Amino acid sequence: MDRYSSSNHRLGKFIFLLFALTVISGCSGKTMVVLVPDPGGKTGTATVSNPTGGIVLETANQATTISGLQSPPSAPKILEQREINRIFSRALKAQPKPPIHFTLYFISDSNELRADSIASLPAVLKAIEERNSIDITIVGHTDTMGHKEYNYALSKSRAEAVAGLLVGRGVLPDHLQSTSHGEENPLIQTGDNVSEPRNRRVEVVVR
Repeated sequence: MDRYSSSNHRLGKFIFLLFALTVISGCSGKTMVVLVPDPGGKTGTATVSNPTGGIVLETANQATTISGLQSPPSAPKILEQREINRIFSRALKAQPKPPIHFTLYFISDSNELRADSIASLPAVLKAIEERNSIDITIVGHTDTMGHKEYNYALSKSRAEAVAGLLVGRGVLPDHLQSTSHGEENPLIQTGDNVSEPRNRRVEVVVR
């Protein structure tokens, strides 16, 4: 499955549910917008406006209410989490589950998993099965030992090795997307030609 299309589908589903809640709120003439953190805990900003004015929400759990097209958004206020859960319970339940991240580590200069990472494979497979996941990303990495071109090929080989292990245990190939970063995105920043076990890894993201 195309990853971009899958992400858009999930986002579209969430936007539709928020829109449905807005319509229900419209029966009483009011619409409420609340800015909540993403699953990683980060909070962006949201601009809420109509023909009579607008405001920017930029703090977690900040909310505004619009009483109609002839009224500007109300001054922002912070809602307690239990109030957000009560008002937006249906939308919150409809959100896609946050992705699960796994990091698997490799023996130096090889695409062979370390024993502790082999032991982690059942947890990866369990997450895939429980979510009935069809969107699994596998990203290969290396440390900075050796040439960049070699490390890129090695990271690709590591991602393919993990994909092969998952397919061998029943995961459909069409549900996997593999890519490789070589030494370009280290978990631990080092200089050139530094052997760092934590950078010899594959990251598996199950959505």
